[in-house]
Amino acid sequence: MQLHELAPAAGSTKAVRRIGRGHGSGWGKTAGKGHKGQNARSGGGVRPGFEGGQMPLMRRIPKRGFNNVFAAKPVSINVSDLERFTAGTVVDIELLRAAGVCKKTANGVKVLGNGELTKSLTVKVTGFSESAKEKIEKAGGKAEVI
Repeated sequence: MQLHELAPAAGSTKAVRRIGRGHGSGWGKTAGKGHKGQNARSGGGVRPGFEGGQMPLMRRIPKRGFNNVFAAKPVSINVSDLERFTAGTVVDIELLRAAGVCKKTANGVKVLGNGELTKSLTVKVTGFSESAKEKIEKAGGKAEVI
């Protein structure tokens, strides 16, 4: 097979709709925009969320609480994610990144209590839930906050 013989599979591509190229094309004159009105004008149309003057849904729904956009949220992992390490290992943030358990660790790592742990590990991260700490210590390990 030569480079010039390559072609997409039959039926996988569609011809581009060339609008405004005469009425013989089927998309001439108004070019599919109809007659006059806001959507026929250049730059016409309405912004996303506009409901024709009715109060938009995003403004009708009440606001609840406070969301701090600057809050540093730690990456959450579960106790079950620690099961992959061998017994007696000191598990820290660098090891978790190297093992591919978590990627972005700039704001720290918090261990949550979902799952089971059967191995004795020393876990050194920025935070633990109560149930996670309990499960790590029950398996004979240590939960250390750094």
